[in-house]
Order: sequence, then structure tokens, then C-alpha cells
Amino acid sequence: MLESILRFAIKRNILVLVMVLAIAGLGLWNFTKLPIDAVPDITNVQVMINTEAPGYTPLEVEQRVTFPLENALAGLPGLVNTRSVSRYGLSQVIAIFSDDRLIIYFGYIKTMKFNPFISKPHIT
Repeated sequence: MLESILRFAIKRNILVLVMVLAIAGLGLWNFTKLPIDAVPDITNVQVMINTEAPGYTPLEVEQRVTFPLENALAGLPGLVNTRSVSRYGLSQVIAIFSDDRLIIYFGYIKTMKFNPFISKPHIT
């Protein structure tokens, strides 16, 4: 059987070459259409919450905005870690969730009333 295949390939070498080039071309074309990422997404699920607090010092931002916000986030299911930065007039809280959390929690964070006790600074 192998001997007959080799005899056919030797006698009709042009046909075999055309078939090999066609199969290789088809393989290269299909390779470009593969929906595979070379590098998988390895980032964790994060939600960044930026809050403006005009006129507040970093200490006031920490006490009146950042800390209550972190406490409100602490009860969310799947929360792994929180990070925060308090600057002049700005609070930034990053909530990190486990990978199996659904997007519904992010909508919950967005619509949640975090701290109704924040007093607005009086600017004259």
C-alpha cells in the first residue's frame, strides 16, 4: 500500500506539489481566522469609584468620604480587597472582586447610596 502511494507521488509529482501547496495555503488561511487570544486576560475584576469633595483636605476626605465608602463596600459579596487614595477634594476607592462575581454587583455599586451623612462644604 505504501509502495503504491510512493509510486503515485513520484509519477505525478506536479499534482502532489499542487495538492501540498493547496493544503498548506488552506491551513494558513484558517490559522488567521482562529479566535484564540495569544495572551489570556489575567487582570482581576476591579471597580474604581472616584468621588469629588471640593474644599476638603485629605484628612476630611478620608474621614467623610473614603472611610464611609469603604465600610459600605465591605458588605458586598465577592469583595476581595479595597484600596483607597484621599487627596485634596478627591477620593478614589478601588474595589477588587473575585473572578466569579457577576456584573450585577457593579450595577449595585453604581446605584447604591453610600453615605447620606456627607455634609457639603460652605464656600463663600
